[in-house]
Amino acid sequence: MTDPTPLPDEESWAEALQYIDSYLGYRQGFDRIPGVQAAIYARGGVALSKAYGHADVENDTVLTERHLFRIASHSKTFTSTAVMQLVDAGTMRLDDRADRWVGALDGHPTGAVTVRELLGHVSGLTRDSTNGDFWQLEGSFPDHDRLLEILQDPRTAVIGEQERFKYSNIAYGLLGLIIESVTGTTYARAVRSGIVDPLGLTDLGPELDPSRLADYAVGYSALSYAQHRVPIDHVDTEALASATGFYSTATDLVQYFAAHFVGDERLLSDRAKREMQHPWWDTGATTDKQYGLGLAVATVGERTLIGHGGGYPGHITNSMADTKAGLAVSVLTNCIDGPAETLARAVIRLIDLAAAKERPHAGVGDPNRFCGRYAALWGVVDIAVLGGRLYRLHPALADPVDDAAELEIADESTLRISGGSGYGSYGELMPFTFANDGTVVSLRGESGGTLVPIGAFELPDRVTVRE
Repeated sequence: MTDPTPLPDEESWAEALQYIDSYLGYRQGFDRIPGVQAAIYARGGVALSKAYGHADVENDTVLTERHLFRIASHSKTFTSTAVMQLVDAGTMRLDDRADRWVGALDGHPTGAVTVRELLGHVSGLTRDSTNGDFWQLEGSFPDHDRLLEILQDPRTAVIGEQERFKYSNIAYGLLGLIIESVTGTTYARAVRSGIVDPLGLTDLGPELDPSRLADYAVGYSALSYAQHRVPIDHVDTEALASATGFYSTATDLVQYFAAHFVGDERLLSDRAKREMQHPWWDTGATTDKQYGLGLAVATVGERTLIGHGGGYPGHITNSMADTKAGLAVSVLTNCIDGPAETLARAVIRLIDLAAAKERPHAGVGDPNRFCGRYAALWGVVDIAVLGGRLYRLHPALADPVDDAAELEIADESTLRISGGSGYGSYGELMPFTFANDGTVVSLRGESGGTLVPIGAFELPDRVTVRE
């Protein structure tokens, strides 16, 4: 087993968390997301749990760390975990055919697919049936009888088994039926008793909880087809709960993923976790994305991460975990176009930037006096300390680390650009003007342009030449 990619040391870790908090708050406003909830698990506990924006825009309800989100396809990780628990116990096998446990599929093509094929999205089954308008709330999600009708429809077997990766919510609906058949109880009871309750997670569950409706963040439409967002009702996902029904907070999610770390056998043996986390199939999307058994496998920098995303009408969510280093990140957003995966990847990248180099020896001056968020006509620049080093970052970029430039202190009021792209102002000075109380009044940034603290930046009604 290769050595895990390290986390930052304690001092650098504190710097990373401070900047990540600021970065996520900025992105919530920049991306026009109603609300963002985020959590990080590391060093044996929840290291960050934050919320930004609104749970309900119309009623001006501020989003908190306890508001619930529909985490949609994260549900597949719970379904897979439940299956692997049954396999661990010897109650069923990954190579069992579906019709062994769901007799109504005997003689149908869907009955011949195996549990393993269903878990890995290589069963060849339809993604959502020939009518998936329930995803737009035009009709209810399929109930038990409707799901069986879909599974008995010969059109549901679209391609051959193991022909290629082909994502299927219907396949995971079938896994829910299999879990019910094997355990003799409902899917909801099976995953609560086998996963949720043993972890003591009180803000996580398998389906919409009517008794907690006031606790859910309102979901919103996208801005790709309109100039404003509208709220979207929460609905029960019926027989597709095993594919998309779960709700959670970011805090409970990272604690759940911590149970998938190497050496943690509260839910599964390490052998079962290795089976789940192995990148069995290329997804066909990008070279850094594969799929295991109910878990997405991605590469971010030097880290191999397991996790999952989720898309529910009004909520987009994403979680990533480095099971060897003991790191988990969850980002939840309450709009259809929420950039949850982009933000989760950025958090991982910022953590790694803080750990990229050994902390420097104490240099000239206090680097923190230069830190802040600064604005000018051309955009926003952050100056932050990560890993004991000063960096210029562009927080509006999807990957703020990609164009990061290291800075060094030239004197008590001047920085020098000592890293970054040659398209920037490498080697040039960045002089600062400070007020008597030590706060920054302005600075000369790249290209020699003046920037001011973002709170002091004012955009005129019209930009004209000033003499």
